[in-house]
Formats: sequence, structure tokens, C-alpha cells
Amino acid sequence: MIQLSKQAVPFSFFLAFIIAAMLSGCAGHKKGAVEPVKTVFGKDSLKGYLPAKALPDSIALLPPPPKAGSVAYALDEEFSKKSLALRDTPAWALAKLDADKSFPNAAGTFSCALNAPVNEQDTPRLYALLRRTLSDAGASTDAAKKQYQRPRPFIVNQQPTCTPEEQERMAKEGSYPSKHNAVGMAWALIFAEISPEQADAVLARGQAYGLSRMICNAHWHSDTLNGRYLGAYTLAVLHSDPEFRDDLEAAGDELKAVRAKGLKPTRDCQAEKSGMDLQQSLYR
Repeated sequence: MIQLSKQAVPFSFFLAFIIAAMLSGCAGHKKGAVEPVKTVFGKDSLKGYLPAKALPDSIALLPPPPKAGSVAYALDEEFSKKSLALRDTPAWALAKLDADKSFPNAAGTFSCALNAPVNEQDTPRLYALLRRTLSDAGASTDAAKKQYQRPRPFIVNQQPTCTPEEQERMAKEGSYPSKHNAVGMAWALIFAEISPEQADAVLARGQAYGLSRMICNAHWHSDTLNGRYLGAYTLAVLHSDPEFRDDLEAAGDELKAVRAKGLKPTRDCQAEKSGMDLQQSLYR
């Protein structure tokens, strides 16, 4: 039976620290123009809030990926085997949906957890904030990915992924740490701040977003954990940026307005729950 890695334990304490830090006051700041950029995130990416030099140093902050023959590597392999057993289940379908970081699809990731829609029409500032923090959190993983060039699970086990059309690109990009997990955790923490009454639900959805990458056979367990750390680190840095804080406050106001209108989620919430419930079998 799998037991959670000791690496996972400090995250709960760090998460509590981040959430507490985010409760500080927000300073007003005039919103400027946002520059579109082309990255692996797709044509809809926007330039992030942070300059490259302000991003967390993933090489300094994270340990190297587990070495073959180590206990941590054995844990990665065991998680990978259990993940493969979920192919062609609701968890696999959720993993395929979560794999698509393009917009508007990605904006709806937390719709069920929030019990509200997130889209360009109803929540434009929130929509843009998600696109920009996608770039920030994703870029925080780049240095370590390039440094370690860890082969992805599908290269090692020769099993399919939930996105065969992406395998050629993914094979050229290091597996460690997980970009999806960095983005998913950053987004979850953002929503936990602007919608604290749904904090547990959005944090669970953020973790599920990352677990989908293991089920998709695109990432190892240690990639997942360390990607989450970087997402939290990035959000801590983002709170020093006045434009981010201004957009965050506006995003919270938009979400309140959407709730006042009684608008409903844009996703199939029952299908999402079925997928997330199956994901938990990885830890049993």
C-alpha cells in the first residue's frame, strides 16, 4: 500500500503560511496593458506579472529528482502503476480535460468547486488574472526542467498518455517538476483567497488538477509534489506585485457579482466528482 512521501508533510504547514500571508490588505493600482505571448501554454497565454528574475529559483528551492534505485524512485514507480490502472475511467476522462491548459477550457477548471462560472464574459479580470498567473507559475518550473531533463513516465513505461497528440512535445521537455501542478496550486490558492467559503473545495480541485497528470501518465509523483511547492512559492512572490493585488481584488468583486446573479457552473460537476473520487484510490 502506498503511503504519502515525507516530502508531502511540510506542504500543509507552508500552505497555511501562504494563506495567512495572502490575507494582508490589497493596495489599489491602475491596470495596464497586457502583452500576449506565445509559449507551450498556447496562443492564449498572456505575459505574467513577474519578470524572470523575480520568479522562484526552482533549482535552489527543490531537491534533484529521485535517483533510480532510491526509495523515492520506488514510490514514484508504485504511484505510476496505480495511475495506469485508472485508464478509461472517469478519472482518465478528467485527466484528459485537465491536460488542456488553453482558454476558455482552463478557466472552467474551478467552476464546480466555486459553484459559479469563470469566463471572459462574466469575470473578465479574473479570466485575465488566470491567464497571466498561468505564465508566472508555469515559468517557475523552467530552470529545474532544463537542468534535470527527467524522462517522463510514458517514455519509461512505454504506456499511452491521455493526450497522444502532445507526446512528441512532452518528450522534449523535462518531467520534473510538474508545470501543471505549479499552475493548479497557484490557481487554487488564488481562489481560496477570493472565495474563502469554498477554500476546501478549491484546494481539493487544485490537487486533483495535479493528480490528473499522474493518471495521464505524463508525470511522476515527485514531479507532482514539487510542482505544487513552486506554485505556492510563486503566489507568495506575486503578492508583492501591486498590479496583481489590484487584479485579485477586482477578481473577488467579479465573483461576488456572479454569485449575486445566481449563475451556475459551466462543467459537468457529477462527472468531475466521479473522477476525483477515483483519484483517491491512488492513496489507498
